Parts: sequence; structure tokens; C-alpha cells
Amino acid sequence: MMKKFNKNKIAKVAALVLATMMITSCSEDFLEPDPLSFYEPEATFSTESGLEATIAMADKSLRGYWIHYEYASNSVPIGTEYVFSDMAKYGKTDNSPTAADYANTIVPTGGFSTATTDWIYLGYYWDEGYNGIKYANTVLTYIDEVDGLSEEVKNKYRGQAYFHRAYRYLNLVYQFGDIPLITKILEVPKQNYYSTKKEEIIEMITSDMEKAVEWVPEQSSLNYLGQVNKAACRQLLIKCYLASGRFAEAEEQADILINESGYALMQSSFGTFDEGGNANTWEITRNVVWDLHRPENKVTSANTEAIMIIPNGGAQSFVPFNSMRIFGPFWNSANIITPSDGKRAADRFSLNNSNYDPNYDYTRAFGRGIATISASYYSQEPMWVVNGVEDEQDLRHNSQVGNWVNMEDLEYSDPSSEDYGENFRMYSESGNLLTRDTIRDWFDFPLYKIYLHDVVNESNPNSNSFYGASTGSSAHWYLYRLAETYLLRAEARFYQGNIAGATQDVNTIRERANASQLYTDVTIGDICAERGRELYLEEWRNVELTRISHCLAMSGMPDEWGNTYSLDTWDQQSGTDESGGSYWYQRIIHYTLYNKYPEGIVVPNNTLYYTMDKRNVYWPIPNSAITANTKGQLSQNYGYDGYDSSVKVWDSWESAVEDEDNVD
Repeated sequence: MMKKFNKNKIAKVAALVLATMMITSCSEDFLEPDPLSFYEPEATFSTESGLEATIAMADKSLRGYWIHYEYASNSVPIGTEYVFSDMAKYGKTDNSPTAADYANTIVPTGGFSTATTDWIYLGYYWDEGYNGIKYANTVLTYIDEVDGLSEEVKNKYRGQAYFHRAYRYLNLVYQFGDIPLITKILEVPKQNYYSTKKEEIIEMITSDMEKAVEWVPEQSSLNYLGQVNKAACRQLLIKCYLASGRFAEAEEQADILINESGYALMQSSFGTFDEGGNANTWEITRNVVWDLHRPENKVTSANTEAIMIIPNGGAQSFVPFNSMRIFGPFWNSANIITPSDGKRAADRFSLNNSNYDPNYDYTRAFGRGIATISASYYSQEPMWVVNGVEDEQDLRHNSQVGNWVNMEDLEYSDPSSEDYGENFRMYSESGNLLTRDTIRDWFDFPLYKIYLHDVVNESNPNSNSFYGASTGSSAHWYLYRLAETYLLRAEARFYQGNIAGATQDVNTIRERANASQLYTDVTIGDICAERGRELYLEEWRNVELTRISHCLAMSGMPDEWGNTYSLDTWDQQSGTDESGGSYWYQRIIHYTLYNKYPEGIVVPNNTLYYTMDKRNVYWPIPNSAITANTKGQLSQNYGYDGYDSSVKVWDSWESAVEDEDNVD
């Protein structure tokens, strides 16, 4: 049985870790990222509570990748993973014309800020990645100094720390390529780091995760949800095996998790039914996909699919996630007009406004979208095409049950308009565009993923700004669930040439979604598409596509266009033309608007530039990290200023670890 997450636990251990872990400057917040060379506390740990506190902080920090609290109003870190993918683009068209001109603006000395913009979170991923590694290394460095613990208990903590370190490193190497390897807390500062080859880091964390799978208990033996458990370790080990090219071993671990670990896909409705923001406006017909993604159902014992969740509920630990604001269209924009008389298509009103009509309460049904992150056309329609059919029976793409919203499903809500009550249209009968900004204002979206029940604002009669979850609501999130395990096994089978087995796994997920179309033989593109359908806003889309690009190069298997990739060159190219690059880049070219409009895209009062370079498969190593490392030299990624193939890079992780004690 799944145990309830204790909402007081994080607050208690956070206070403890702040009291017990001293860093260079006592006046600075422990959670603020330190320079690369100062990832060490001055005080050691001598009690189990110190270890427990540090692990709890590592658990808590996972939430920040989805919901970074300081800038959560207009954007969140996970959005960056999607704009660097096939599924989304930066959508705030009233921002800088070059906000999405990534081929030209992503450089080592810029593009990393989150404090003054809501554009991208490259710097956050770097800083928070190493922050999480610091938590893990603290446990691993000091655990043997804690008296009175059995080896079994110590190994549990070691395994959980290995998980946190491996989780960060696996993501970092597929965001930034070759990076510094840090495995311990040092007694004196070190400023002579060198980068370590990503393949070597993957080898090290794979070995660590093999131990973690043996040492970390099952969820049933842990006190709280949100703690690292054996199944989560196994899921991460599967990804490590894939990243190592050990495809048969990845399949074997997936078999264990699917068949022998007590988990099962949810096949029918369960838990608490949330009927949505306003059933008069948008009716939800209860179904398993809707229930599966309601926050309260993610933590219920009836959910046999949840492997590890990210708790985010309760007065003390809750952080708002304005998912409907950030990922929803700007449906009440003045740029969407009625066809007959040019009036605003829809507006938002508070409950006590005389113009309020419960039949057109889109504010509460869909939230007040501003489309910071705008869905790509691919993710709206082509991604859902199987066997030449756009599968609208698929519960994840089904507007009849209420899970999916097509813009044409909305109705003009101004009673004074001749078009009152008619469905939204993009074009008038004469062919005039009725939506002047199709990037920000007009795109279809999966309501079941972004809808969060805001009980506070919903009950406020004065509120007309229903953003999404806010104070008092709950928005637990999945870190891992079993549906992804099937898709990881599909990958492992595909790379080994077992197309039938891969197809079976993908179809298992489609069958649960009540899809009308099943595959006969899947390509890697079909597997990526199914990941997009099933794991939107759960997977790190950019990281996963880059990892898959690496796996394709190792396996020699072709992509859906017949391309094969070389291990020597797949991530060592630059340019914005259509040929070459990685599989990640080929999906960008085929499925997005990047690089297709060199003259810019004209929207009201602005012209926007959307570009992506082959080199952007990796983000540049931040110049701040390079310059802080005064006695060594970090390797810059191919194609960026500062790249030098002759710079020393550790070609074995053991050598990098051995050098950590060298601070001269």
C-alpha cells in the first residue's frame, strides 16, 4: 500500500539541514547555487537525522525542475525542455523579436538568466543540477562518520544518494555534454576541474544505479511518498543502460519492473473524480486518463501505476504551478474576433460580474492562458496520426470526453455579437483570418494534463484570473510511472532489432488509452510520438530526444526517414540547413517552425525569429563556470565560442575521481 506523504516532513528537515550544513558564507541561503568550486559544507554530519535531512532536501529539489517557485508566474523550467524539442515553442509574441532566435542567441556568455526574463532556464538547469549533486555527495562523503547505523541502513542512504546524483548527471550530460564530474565534498576549495566525457559519467552512474537497485527498499517499506524507492532506481537504471548502449540489460530491467514489481497500468477510473472547473462550460466524462492525472489521485493507494511522485501539496510545502497560464492558449485575446462584426471572441468575468454566464466560463474551465509555452503544430495534429488517421478516439486526444480542447470547441460568448453561441473559427467564410496571432492565441491542448483545480480562486467571487493551482490547492506530479517503462522497453527492443516486441509495448499504451489505431511495425519516430502523447510535461523532452539520438548512433538503427547516425559526428555539427545533425535536430527540422522563416514571422506589433542550430543539441557550458575555474579548463561544446578540441578532457571517470583530491 502506498503511504501518504507527510506535508510537515520537508519543513522539518529543511530547517534541520539549514541548521546543520554551513557553507562558505553564513549570510547566504543554502539553496542558492554556489560557484562550481565551492560545493562543500564546512561541517560534517554525525547523526542519522543529518543524512535524512539532506536526502529530503534532494527529494524536494526535484520539484523545482517543474515548478521553480521564484519565477513561476509566467514560466517554469520544464517549459525550456519543450521549446528545445519538437513539441513546443516560445509563445509570448509581445516579447523580444529574438526571444526564440536560439541559433544566434544561445552563447556561453548569455541566454542563461531567469531572474529578469521568462524565456529560458539554461542557467537554472546547470546550477540546480549541481546543487542536487551536492546533496548526494554530502551523504556519500559523511555517511561512514555516522555511528550506530547498520550497513543495511547505510546502504539505503547510499542508494538514494546515488539515485539523486545519477538523475542529475544523466540529465546534465544530455543538456550540456561533457561536464565536470564531482563525486565528493572537499575540505578545501577546488578550482582546477576538467571536464569528463559524458560516456564516462554515464558508465559511473550506471554502476552506481546497479548498487542502488539492490540497496534501496520498495515503496512499501519507506515512510513517505516522494522518497526514492527501488522501482524508481530501476527505472533510472533502465535509462542508464540505454544511454550506455546496453540494450539487452535495459530490456531485462524493464521486464522486472513491468512483470515482477507489483505495478500495473491503470485500466479504469479510480480515486476522486474532479469534474473540472465548470461542467456547464466544459463537461468531463469520467475516464481513466482524466483520473490518472488528477493530483490527488497520483498519491492514492489505488494508483498502481505511480512509481515515484513529486509531492506538492499542503500549506507548508505547496508551490503554485500556473500550468494553465503558461501552457494554455491566450483564448481571450483581442486578436481573436467574431466573423460577422469583429468583436472579441470571448472574455473572462468574475462570478459577481453582471456579464458572467456559466455556459461560457472558460476562465474556470481552461484557466487564463498566456501561452508562454505554445504547442507546436506537430503536437496538436500530426503527432496523433497513426495509420493515416488522426486518432480522436484516443482518450489523450479526445474532446468528446473533455480531455482535449480544440480551439474550434469554444463558442463566441459576447451576447451583443451576431455570432453569439457559434463555434470559434480561424477563418471567415470569405477567407479572412480571424486570429491574428496563431502562435500565442490559437492552439489545441491536452486539458487533462494542464488542468489544476484552484479551490481558492474558484471560490472567490471577485476573481477573473484563474491561472491554475495556487495557494491551498494541490498539484502533485509524477516523476516516474509504469507507462514510461513500457516505452523504454520498446526502445530497448527496437535498438536490438526486435520490432515486433517494440510494437507490442507501444500498442499496450495505446490500448489503455482506448486508441482506435494500433501499429503494425513501429519506427523510432513512432516511439517518440507515443512518448509525446503519453508523457507530455512529465518527461524532459529535450533530454530524452538527445538521449535517443545517442542510442540511435550506438545501435546503428535508422530513424523514420532512413537516416543513420555516426557516434563520431552525431553531436559534432553546426549550421541551420536541413541536412545532417543529430536525430534531435532532424525532428526539429521536420516537425517545428524553427529555421523555416528566415524573414521572420509577423504577428501584431512584432516580427519574431525562430531558429535552432545543430550545435544546440547541447547547450553551451556557462562562461561563469569556466571563468570561476581559474586553475583548470572546462571544455566548451562544439560550435560555441571557446570550443577547442585540444583541451584536456578526462577519458575515464576513475581518473576524474582520483583528481578530485588534487586542489593545486
